[in-house]
Amino acid sequence: MSADNPWKTIKSTTIYNNDWITVNHNEVLTPTGTAGIYGKVHFKNLAVGVIPLDDNNNTWIVGQYRYTLDQYSWEIPEGGCPEGSDPLLSAQRELLEETGITAVRWDRIMDLHTSNSVTDEYAQLYIARELSYGEAMPEETELLQVKKLPFTELLDMLHEGLITDAMSVAAILKVDWLIRKELL
Repeated sequence: MSADNPWKTIKSTTIYNNDWITVNHNEVLTPTGTAGIYGKVHFKNLAVGVIPLDDNNNTWIVGQYRYTLDQYSWEIPEGGCPEGSDPLLSAQRELLEETGITAVRWDRIMDLHTSNSVTDEYAQLYIARELSYGEAMPEETELLQVKKLPFTELLDMLHEGLITDAMSVAAILKVDWLIRKELL
């Protein structure tokens, strides 16, 4: 298969735009040459997520009610990185805001497209170690519950279906792999 783009955009119309996303309705020719439509959600921020891990392999997650899902969600600390900003600094800010934790050691563990069939959202995921603890400072729109637990319990939560957020699932599985391979 060729890596060249087989899609052709005939017309693109912005149907919604705010500070965080743009939604476009596109009239296209598909890779097989048939006429079609495609909706695309463009995210204006890079997504960042963090798994904090202490010397005893404890970690912290945050719980919040997600409006889009109409349900409660347990997730790793995560948020947005404004365009042109340093993703690591944004990850550090999110960890501090949501949990009160700062870290000396930061490693980028993976990059991720969160839902590439309808959006261009891109994420960078980190592990934070050598932790210090303070008070969480969530944004005024966030009502968060912070939970400390052994990483093995977090992995159990994932396998029991209690964690479904894509960034969280990917980061947890990557950290589990790094632990099993003794790379951490």
